[in-house]
Parts: sequence; structure tokens; C-alpha cells
Amino acid sequence: MFASLRAVAVPIGDNSQRRGKRNIEAPKIMLSRGSAKPSGTPCGLTRRLLIMLYDGVIIVALLMLATAFAMLAGTGNHTAMQDALYTAYLILVWFIYLVWCWHKGGMTLGMRAWHVCITDETGRRPAWRWCAIRFLTSILSAALAGLGFLWSLIDSDKRTWHDKASRTRLMRLN
Repeated sequence: MFASLRAVAVPIGDNSQRRGKRNIEAPKIMLSRGSAKPSGTPCGLTRRLLIMLYDGVIIVALLMLATAFAMLAGTGNHTAMQDALYTAYLILVWFIYLVWCWHKGGMTLGMRAWHVCITDETGRRPAWRWCAIRFLTSILSAALAGLGFLWSLIDSDKRTWHDKASRTRLMRLN
């Protein structure tokens, strides 16, 4: 029954062996010749909020999964925001998802769906340090009645407080 199955080495990016399937790769922002800014247009506030909504669903699912693992580990009943260690664990899961996606792929799943990527000032994916700073300052941007996000409405490059603090920018992919 399984005699006809065989392993086939397919080079990355070669779709010849995968009929009907799209090769999904992270889009790349290219630097314009002689320019320090990446090509593409800055991401506006509406698109940012839609990305946050999309990623919010994913993060809730990840937090539910993290909670299931904690319960299976026999840690007992915990309530976020009442148990400091459990709350820190959930924030760590949230942190790892965002920072990993920003650094490794240049985008989260929500950013991929809305055709947006994150770059540093030179057009490359941001370093771990800047991703961590972005995460922490984005919480502050939201906590202060969203003023850090609203800042993008008056900034000429549509950058938020956490974009500026982390030396990053969200760019729409054209």
C-alpha cells in the first residue's frame, strides 16, 4: 500500500512538485538605490488597528493554549491579573509571539494578512533589542488612552510612539 510513496527533495521556492499550492514566503521590502528608507508606503492608523484585531484573535488563542498547558502541568486554578506569576507567564507568551514574528519574519500573521511588514530604519528586519523595546513601548502607547497610536495621525511618516522608540516602522507592501 505504501510502496508508491517516496521522498522528493524540493528546493525552497520550487513549486514544480506542489501543484496548485502557493509558495508562501515573507515579502521583502527592497531599499531604493541610494536611499536609506525602504520602498513602500507607511502604514496608517486604520490598517494598524485592523492588524491588531487580527493578531488579537491569534494571541487570545495562544493564551488559551498556554493556560491549557499550565492546567495540564497541575498548577491549579489561576486568574490573570490576580496571580502575578501566572500573569507574567501569559505576558511572556504574548511577548514571544510578537517579538519572534517581528524579528524572524518581519511580520505577524495579522501583518501578513494586511500586507504590512516591520523594518528598522535601514529597511531590514529589526534586531531583538528593538523588537523588545517596541513591545514594551506599545503597551505604554495603548495604556495612555491610545495616544501613542493616535500620534501617527499627526506624524509626517505615520509613526507611533513605539515606532519612534524602537527605531522601526510599519510599511505597506505594494
